Amino acid sequence: MFPSVSADHRTRLHGLDPRTKIAGFLLVSGLLFVFNDPLYIIPITLALLALAALGDCLRNLVRVKYLLLLLFVSSFLAWQIYLRHGPVAVRLGPVALTRAGLFYGLTAALRIVSAIMVGTVFVATTGIEELMMGLVRLKVPYRLGFVVSLAARLVPTFMLTVTSIIQAQTARGLDLGTRNPVRRARRLIPVLIPFLVSSIRHASRLSAALESKGFRPVGKRSYYLRIAMRRKDFAIILGLVVVTVGCIFVRLAGYGTILVAQR
Repeated sequence: MFPSVSADHRTRLHGLDPRTKIAGFLLVSGLLFVFNDPLYIIPITLALLALAALGDCLRNLVRVKYLLLLLFVSSFLAWQIYLRHGPVAVRLGPVALTRAGLFYGLTAALRIVSAIMVGTVFVATTGIEELMMGLVRLKVPYRLGFVVSLAARLVPTFMLTVTSIIQAQTARGLDLGTRNPVRRARRLIPVLIPFLVSSIRHASRLSAALESKGFRPVGKRSYYLRIAMRRKDFAIILGLVVVTVGCIFVRLAGYGTILVAQR
């Protein structure tokens, strides 16, 4: 008796066919770049939070909350430096923040955080074997499918690494309790450097392990897992396609954009 995707899952998202989740991941990721007005990105971000709650993935986002905060703040501040034209919205002493910089900076920051949320939900609700089987059934070359599934397998490992580094640095006296986002982002630098070193070291060990086991991504293969599309899978894909096409038409009609995107 071959197992199916729905044989063992905790939530409804876990029980979906992996091809449905792959399509959803691609469509939602693309949807983040349809609009560049934060008022249109915020509903997508809130919907992703609800989706994370439905898939029991909020705990995974909490584990990387400081990294998300760092990416959000750094992206927002970078656009304040880059976009200096247009009417001034806020003046903080000698520093003048333009309306274009504020809006587009918030959009870019929300995009980065939302993209990480999409990836987190996808990885947390899709097993590696399911992902690999879904890619194979979509006629993706095995080499490419193996690389993608391997990258997905490393995401929870990297999340655990970030958590461990934060705990170790906190034990050494690193204070992340400040409410000032700029100071907190600056204090996360001692976390980023060990994380990069650990990631490079892990990649080197993984490469050596594959070579020592004689891995060869060639030849005809058989698969233990069995997957099958059901009505709800087709309905979800159709709904996502309709929403994406509708959003594209809304953007083409002139909505969901700000002045800086028209330069």
